[in-house]
Amino acid sequence: MNGIESIILQHSARGMDVLKEYLPTSFCTNAAKEILSWEKGTVLLTTGFYVGGACETDGPPGTLFVCKALKNCGFEPIVITDEICCGYFEDFGVSTFYVDKNADEQVFKDLLTAYAPVGLISIERCGENIKGDYANMRGVSVREHTAPIDKLFGLASCPTIGIGDGGNEIGMGKLKEVISTRLSLCPCKTATDHLIIATVSNWGALALGACLGYLPSDSEYMSAYEACVSHGYIDGITKEVVLSEDGFDLSVGKELLEEIKKLK
Repeated sequence: MNGIESIILQHSARGMDVLKEYLPTSFCTNAAKEILSWEKGTVLLTTGFYVGGACETDGPPGTLFVCKALKNCGFEPIVITDEICCGYFEDFGVSTFYVDKNADEQVFKDLLTAYAPVGLISIERCGENIKGDYANMRGVSVREHTAPIDKLFGLASCPTIGIGDGGNEIGMGKLKEVISTRLSLCPCKTATDHLIIATVSNWGALALGACLGYLPSDSEYMSAYEACVSHGYIDGITKEVVLSEDGFDLSVGKELLEEIKKLK
């Protein structure tokens, strides 16, 4: 497996090491090459996973890193999310559009018409599963707290990329049969053209940004997570408002960042 893909799959405990057998060896670098082939224009990104009354810390930082990478490459990133992410991206000057939890298909058709995106990217965003619900890793429904932004991906004619770490995120529909049988999880049904898997979705986004030529400085890295805490985001595993992601202390992510830097 390519170096950067191996790095972001370290510490895997939720089956991503199983799914890698069903993806191209260089799934991350392939996605970056896809982006670099796009005509310069607007890229719509989505993130924000509801956990215990708040957004989790996995997703927004990685999305911010990819936004910065896209800007450096000449694209205009715009984040499409819902109220649980309110204020985060504006802190960093990233344009954000908020979708109501009860938004219908026409809302997403209008977004596609208004922005005419050259690509869509999802990073740790819950999508409707094959049973017709939006659920967390424990199978508990979060439908009433989740805007159906996955519909955007079903309607779009432009290329799409999904980043996930469990099986219930937008993009995982690409491997839904494998997830259903080998991970015993009800998978998201929405597939993307390219799928990036990682032990933590933020790590996958960090790697994608690196493949596009951008890596955050130490201060940029910390600022992305400190903003999560200031907005009350919680670790998806511990349910605490702390500087961690999916149960991993930030020191682990920083170690991965240093490993990725050595590849560049």
